[in-house]
Amino acid sequence: MSAADLVLVGPELVLTIAAVVVLLQEAWAAGGVLEPQAPRMAAVWGSLAAVGLALVWDLGGRQWGPAFGGMYIRDQFTVIADLAALAAAGLSILLSSAYLPRVRLPAGEYHALLLLATVGAMVMAASGSLITLFLGLEILSFSLYVLAAIARRSRRSQEAGLKYLLLGAFATAFFAYGIALIFGATGSIDLREIGAARSSRLLGAGIALLTIGLAFEGALVPFHAWAPDVYEGAPLPVTAFMSVVAKVGAFAGLLRVFPLALAHLAGVWGPMLAAIAVVTMILGNLAALFQTNLKRLLAYSGIAHAGYLMIGVAAGGPAGTWSVLFYLLVYVGMNLGAFGVLLLLARRGMEADRVEDLAGLSGRAPWAAAALVLFLVSLAGLPLTAGFIAKLYLFRAALGAHQPVPALVGVLTSVVSVYYYLRVAYAALSGGAPQAVAVLRNRLVGAALVLATAAVLWLGLFPAGFTAAVQQAAQQAAAAVR
Repeated sequence: MSAADLVLVGPELVLTIAAVVVLLQEAWAAGGVLEPQAPRMAAVWGSLAAVGLALVWDLGGRQWGPAFGGMYIRDQFTVIADLAALAAAGLSILLSSAYLPRVRLPAGEYHALLLLATVGAMVMAASGSLITLFLGLEILSFSLYVLAAIARRSRRSQEAGLKYLLLGAFATAFFAYGIALIFGATGSIDLREIGAARSSRLLGAGIALLTIGLAFEGALVPFHAWAPDVYEGAPLPVTAFMSVVAKVGAFAGLLRVFPLALAHLAGVWGPMLAAIAVVTMILGNLAALFQTNLKRLLAYSGIAHAGYLMIGVAAGGPAGTWSVLFYLLVYVGMNLGAFGVLLLLARRGMEADRVEDLAGLSGRAPWAAAALVLFLVSLAGLPLTAGFIAKLYLFRAALGAHQPVPALVGVLTSVVSVYYYLRVAYAALSGGAPQAVAVLRNRLVGAALVLATAAVLWLGLFPAGFTAAVQQAAQQAAAAVR
């Protein structure tokens, strides 16, 4: 390890140190009180400062290259993926600022785990070896397990954390066994060396097991069963953060393994990933049609969007890679924005997470209802929004890779999704306001919604700048492994 290595991993170090400081500061301030009643903003501002510093380090630094003997890679691909992960962290910190003191959740633990989960996603994006990928996956997963169960007085939260932990342990075992088989087939855990290996049955088996671990984290069918229950049981800000950061880490890892490292075996894994994409889109969208709980509806929506993202991974090549990177950032904005509006609602002090709880929102908070409609329209992929541009890029990548079936299924399932997204929008724009549901006001939540709205509109109306950046990142990453 050298000083140059530490400079390259600077953003991750900043977040890790901040997580420790925030946790210790909160423990010192709270003493023996596990569930403080008075709001403490030190953890919020400290975490936001760390995310901002990591973002400046990421975007301002031009020292790219491998670190730790090639196990860690900082390139433009890493920077773009880090941008999505840091955006998810920053928006989630803002969105949860009012919720934590209201339900008496420990702010220090929450923000420390949020920052560590972000570190895990960033490490997965920068992985140059399977060991680094495994390390990032475990940092991300264990942080999310504890976050899901952080509401100690809620049986739903405890159940969600336990389910996530038990199912995640099985996925981790498959992933670890896959690493062992790949090492046995190639004699290496370095992704570049694995990419140069010849195809074999042992290597194919290892890749399949590796895919299970990453597919579980991304909530891809048939490894999606945890998502609806965990989303419903976890505290709302945890659900919001989990819904995006897990996908950033999982799909950054999938891109590092498949289109970049194993491009020469695209004929083997391409059809398999395309099939996963198809069944994931179909199941996610059809199941969402029948949901009345908003958290479960957005869970199945997230499963469907994982299927859309897998279209780009299955397509492979630079086009598939950059279309996934673009989609990840768009998804962070529109999905966290939708959850953010839900965080403004409370039913007798608890979460208002049913579709009917949105009734009359346009009369009480017109700006929040308008933002929700924008986010839902973008999630559906309708024109003039970032969601439309992002899906268009994915479908075009699939057609360019001669995979018309995933593109066709993606278009048809997007049409299906319009129904349940607009059903939620209709509820917000019509009906009388339920007396038991209150609309809360919070400046930090409002700021997060403004940022998410601006991102969705900007990337939908003026996508050229960011499109050029992700295209350059994909081409650079592909050239580096040849």
